[in-house]
Amino acid sequence: MSMKAVFLDYATMGPGLNLAPLQVLFPALGLFDNTTDEDLAERIRDVEFIFTNKVRLSGARLREARSLRFIGLTATGTDNIDLESAKEQGIAVANIRAYCTRSVVEHVIGTLLMLTHGLDRYNEAVRAGEWQRTTEFCLHAYPIREVAGMTLGIVGYGALGQGVAAAATALGMKVLVAARTDATQIPADRVSFDELLERCDVISLHCPLTAQTRGLFNRTTIGRMRQGAILINTARGALIDSGALVEALRSGQLFAAAVDVLTHEPPVTGDPLLEYRGANLVITPHIAWATDRARQNAIDELAANVAAFLAGTARNRVV
Repeated sequence: MSMKAVFLDYATMGPGLNLAPLQVLFPALGLFDNTTDEDLAERIRDVEFIFTNKVRLSGARLREARSLRFIGLTATGTDNIDLESAKEQGIAVANIRAYCTRSVVEHVIGTLLMLTHGLDRYNEAVRAGEWQRTTEFCLHAYPIREVAGMTLGIVGYGALGQGVAAAATALGMKVLVAARTDATQIPADRVSFDELLERCDVISLHCPLTAQTRGLFNRTTIGRMRQGAILINTARGALIDSGALVEALRSGQLFAAAVDVLTHEPPVTGDPLLEYRGANLVITPHIAWATDRARQNAIDELAANVAAFLAGTARNRVV
């Protein structure tokens, strides 16, 4: 008898993926592009395996899934799963790790160079005819800053943070890594969070969203950042107070910011970051992780986690 499995939000993975690694294990795999909370109870009632990227599985929903044995995430973050309830009910939960490191690293460095070199603004200026109207061979409309010699701060030093640090070092940047905000002692290879804020020209976020990190960058902490610094967030939107970030961009406290994540996704009307029109903010739609290779890596890693579970081996287990 075949095992029942569903992928609740397959559309989040994007087009053109090879599902063979999963379909070998689950020939009758149920694929749903998206699943609303209203659909959820029916879709998970009799299944043994749930695969999801972002669908929220509360304790109440997990208790309704009486046959459920395993939840496989196609993401590293686990904040959409009630892990305590899963543990209480004996449901295994596994995430995927280091599947999109190159993709995120390239995105962070790419947005950093776009902001410091004004690439998007110069492109717009040329298309608006400003180069044609100048008397010089080049257009000096916006400042261009070299990143070599700048200090980059990393908040969250897992595979992604380490990858960004290595790329930044290759560009001639100095790298500082923040200790955990709840650390009682600062390790020799770390600096305190407060010191990171004060010393860095650029700060890149790679930490999970927890009760301790929610709103980590707020009016107070952003105000302690170096004047003219750059903030990059490819982790979770709720790490940053959006209103405080807009204020800092508008006042010039920060030179620029690049965010790939928002507090609500898809965004809601009235988000301060979406309403801000300044050229010193770049917003991308949660695609730092999403190169073709990284998306296929996610499927392959999910399949490997399931195969390990079926073989009685713990792989990437969080519960």
